[in-house]
Amino acid sequence: MQTLKAEDLTETYGTKTLFNKINFLINEQDRIGLIGTNGTGKTSLLNVLANIDPQDSGQIETPKNYTIGYLRQTPALDESLTIIDAVFAGSQTVFKTIRFYEQALARYSQDPEDAENQRQFESAEQRMNQEDAWTAESDVKTILTQLHVMDLNQKIGTLSGGQQKRVDLAQTLIQAPDLLMLDEPTNHLDFDSIAWLEQYLTSYKGALLIVTHDRYFLDRVANQIWELSFGNLRQYPGNYQAYVAKKAEQEEQEAVQSQKERRLYKQELAWMRRGPQARGTKQQARINRFETLSSSVNAPEQSADNIAVQLGQQRLGKKVIEFKHASLNLGSHIILKDFSELIQADERVGITGNNGTGKSTLLNVIAQLQPIDDGIIDIGETVKLGYYTQKIEPIPEDKRIISYLSDVGSGVLNANGEHISVTNLLEQFLFPRSMHGTLIRKLSGGEKRRLYLLKILMQQPNVLLLDEPTNDLDIGTLTVLEDYLTHFRGTVITVSHDRYFLNKVAEHLLIFEGQGKINRFTGRFTDYLQQQDQPETPTVTDGKKVESKAEPTDHQKKIKLTYAEQLEWQTIESDIDGLENKKADLQNQMNDNSDDYGKLADLQKKIDELDVKIDKKMNRWEYLSQYVDD
Repeated sequence: MQTLKAEDLTETYGTKTLFNKINFLINEQDRIGLIGTNGTGKTSLLNVLANIDPQDSGQIETPKNYTIGYLRQTPALDESLTIIDAVFAGSQTVFKTIRFYEQALARYSQDPEDAENQRQFESAEQRMNQEDAWTAESDVKTILTQLHVMDLNQKIGTLSGGQQKRVDLAQTLIQAPDLLMLDEPTNHLDFDSIAWLEQYLTSYKGALLIVTHDRYFLDRVANQIWELSFGNLRQYPGNYQAYVAKKAEQEEQEAVQSQKERRLYKQELAWMRRGPQARGTKQQARINRFETLSSSVNAPEQSADNIAVQLGQQRLGKKVIEFKHASLNLGSHIILKDFSELIQADERVGITGNNGTGKSTLLNVIAQLQPIDDGIIDIGETVKLGYYTQKIEPIPEDKRIISYLSDVGSGVLNANGEHISVTNLLEQFLFPRSMHGTLIRKLSGGEKRRLYLLKILMQQPNVLLLDEPTNDLDIGTLTVLEDYLTHFRGTVITVSHDRYFLNKVAEHLLIFEGQGKINRFTGRFTDYLQQQDQPETPTVTDGKKVESKAEPTDHQKKIKLTYAEQLEWQTIESDIDGLENKKADLQNQMNDNSDDYGKLADLQKKIDELDVKIDKKMNRWEYLSQYVDD
């Protein structure tokens, strides 16, 4: 068995410890999803394993001839090469063998009578046979086709960043190493490419170590989840769904233990305060225990989730954005063709489709960064836009985190009208106080994107435009953002390829198919994908065979839960129980405050809001229960 072993691996960045004396094994057929907040060292760990950066201490042991393939977040391809040449320009053995064969073939073709040319050509042929390199080129072309890279003679320098990432992914996959490491492989991939990659990795013979924000991808590919947090590495068996369940159970146990420690600490504190005379002789062992409890109880909490961000925003009128017969061409590409759409207050619109079809351009049109050729776009008078773009604005690298946000203001008002300071906002967005004075240039790419997102939210917009917000953001930050959007009293328009994010955020979909064709769908994104997978069946009318369009799913034709609904079904009863418990707690508070009419009114309002949520959940439970397998 090919096994990589790491012992006491330690890496620091400045004064920050990324991982501290961590130990692990990676065996054949391991499918490991590596997660953690941006800046905790996920990419640094991959760089250490790939021998790009040296570790501070510890050691890594591998068998002889153990190979590692590494897809980095930012490709480093020679821009002067064509796509096919760039793929074969790698340093791996299979690529060296192919290049050696091509060179030997060229010399042999020029002078086949030369003995040295004959010898080298025979040697090259033998190496090609030994390494089974003959199919490499056709394999590369197959992979590139699945990743929607068609013109193999196109220069790397003419490709977009997303296209270069796909070429780099193809080069990494064709290596077939013992350990395949992929850093955010689904960024810039269309849905069919992601589905193909999931299937490809499922049958991969070696080990996988993947960093990704795509929770559905983790659920389908991973059989282990490793969480890197505060210098420690925790390992969980199973996929992402199993990790979430185990993590919740673990946090409940830790909360109980923390409560016990606090009770004991209070007892010990009272004992210490009585003074030497009241206690008699000081017991050194008990004093030592008090000091240990004190440091544990008073230590800053190390939590990367359970964050609630609810900021206020300006009132939004009923009319938000309206397109009337809008048309837009960019060169030979038709982006909008007689496009009409009314987007109203509180709508959640998801925009998706193939790359290059104009999704981001539509957001630029709304933000008035791109004029249309014809038609009308009408923006409501009360609209205050916040635009999170794929490419973040230039951030002053030598500015400190807190100063960057203080330029926006000293703080913001939350949904209840209470002032939240910049310091508290940073902590809510997973920047501990120890980082607030850090220079921005010392942040990871993901941390910079998180900071940029927070700056936009601090401006308290009532219409949010989000362009691929899940790219390079960690799962913890995405959870914070999803929770924020759930409570956001405004309109959200998001471009995304992230199935999980679209399911949680979008209620209406605009699907860009290219050349101005835009389809509409109401409902969950996975329901749309499931409908698209249903083959069209021929019907006969008046003796003529015609193709019928796929009918939308309804209660009568639906026979089973979608994948997303299965996940929802597994937690919906506990969600209802949680809401009922909150309601019971509020009713007890009403009994305890029967003379305080102001308090009673506030509590009754909260109970009424809970009743609405409970009714909604119960209706959803009744609907889902119809399709649950007994």
